[in-house]
Amino acid sequence: MKSFQVVEFNAPLKEVDQPTPQPSGTQVLIKVKAAGVCHSDLHIWEGGYDLGHGRKPLSLKDRGVSLPRTMGHETVGEIVAFGPDVKAGDKADLKAGDVALVYPWLGCGKCETCLAGEENMCLKPNALGVYCDGGYADYMTVPHPRYLLNLKGLDPVTAAPYACSGVTTYSALKKVEADFNTPIVIFGAGGLGLMALSLLKAMGGKGAIVVDIDARKREAAEKAGALATVDGKAPDALEQLAKKAGGPIRAVIDLVGNAATTQLGFDCLTKGGKLVIVGLFGGGAPWALPLIPIKAITIQGSYVGNLRETQELLDLVRTKKIAPIPVTPMPLAKANEALVDLQKGRLVGRAVLTP
Repeated sequence: MKSFQVVEFNAPLKEVDQPTPQPSGTQVLIKVKAAGVCHSDLHIWEGGYDLGHGRKPLSLKDRGVSLPRTMGHETVGEIVAFGPDVKAGDKADLKAGDVALVYPWLGCGKCETCLAGEENMCLKPNALGVYCDGGYADYMTVPHPRYLLNLKGLDPVTAAPYACSGVTTYSALKKVEADFNTPIVIFGAGGLGLMALSLLKAMGGKGAIVVDIDARKREAAEKAGALATVDGKAPDALEQLAKKAGGPIRAVIDLVGNAATTQLGFDCLTKGGKLVIVGLFGGGAPWALPLIPIKAITIQGSYVGNLRETQELLDLVRTKKIAPIPVTPMPLAKANEALVDLQKGRLVGRAVLTP
């Protein structure tokens, strides 16, 4: 099989040819049909996160990410074979030849958090494409059938992003669902932002004002149904947000996560509002600490989503016939090019590798 691996941080991916793995134990072998290229892949590729305030960057190596590593955590594949320990009850509605979305946010599988269905919060993460090899390859093994969600006819290329950008935005939106009767503010009109707009409408929200510094992405957000858009770099961005909201802003979802976006997000909230930070762009917290209690603001992080939420998301996509976000299919051999395009901000929507 062919894969593209990070063999050195900040270096081009290396094309590797190796034998196709055979599934052991409860593993499932899939033939990859689509693998989304996510902004989180850039952090893995670059080797860390900017913590701001002159702090030493958070090293992925120190977090247990070892090289070489095949990235790819937004993966759809066709089931080829089940390992010898897979029982009939483990397969649910799956059989060889079915096309399934891979849930990648695995933990140790044994702790109280994992057993409660919150593997994405496990303190010993085993995420596919991060700590274990993922979908930038022809074939991939998945540890257990329960992490495969049957697409039942959904398009593999447009469905692949549901494993990250989809469940990430769905989980974040659920955290502000109590404020869906008023416009919310979303920072970032990339793959996650466009996904959030589609899901917000399907979940019964009034709508969102989208903030982005890229005019092309603001235009994409308007086409995707944003109530309004604002240039985050505009000197009167705060005033524009207040005017376009037409009332108090109670909820902000920041899909960028840098000092500028979190500051503007904090500033635009009314008393008692909630700022949910999803993006990992990096930097240090910019808020004046006394204003947090004075405004009674809730600042909450949101990290991907759990397996149950991913199934809920696929069910929502089917029942509400949610239109997919724009995707740019690219051959697996162009994995490096896709990462550079994402790094340089040249992509609108999502690049999806198609082996």
